[in-house]
Amino acid sequence: MPDPSPATFACNDHNHQSCIDAALAKAEVLCQRQRQRFTAIRRRVLELVWQQHKPVGAYEVLETLQQDGRTAPPTVYRALDFLLQMGLVHRIASLNAYVGCAHPGAPHDGQFLICESCKSLAELDVAAITDAIKQSALESGFEPRRHTIEIMGLCPGCRTRSGS
Repeated sequence: MPDPSPATFACNDHNHQSCIDAALAKAEVLCQRQRQRFTAIRRRVLELVWQQHKPVGAYEVLETLQQDGRTAPPTVYRALDFLLQMGLVHRIASLNAYVGCAHPGAPHDGQFLICESCKSLAELDVAAITDAIKQSALESGFEPRRHTIEIMGLCPGCRTRSGS
């Protein structure tokens, strides 16, 4: 079950490497449990997605991998598709980008707070939002299977800088 605690935005002195290490370790376990191969390229793509707490586009991932001296566009897209299917990343449609999943292996719908200024992001998992969507959809005769909610605004750091 995902952590019900409020979403937090990473601060400037945040240790991203600990997040990356934790995400890679969880991915290893999840892939083993699902009998899926966590190949070197899938691992590297996940690592690049987790590099910051900001959505990253496929072209950014591809550019970094090409600087590393490897891969072609189809390989990146296949790796991202795999990571999506495994629930290790989410796609942020409004930004055409990807972000690491804070709750891999736990079924949940994506709810994201996205800073319009710095593009940092925090993932929510509020059951009441999911329940309200399901109930409203069912009342309309619609069966929801998944949803992603993207909420644009200002993160705490940008709010402080702007004086909001």
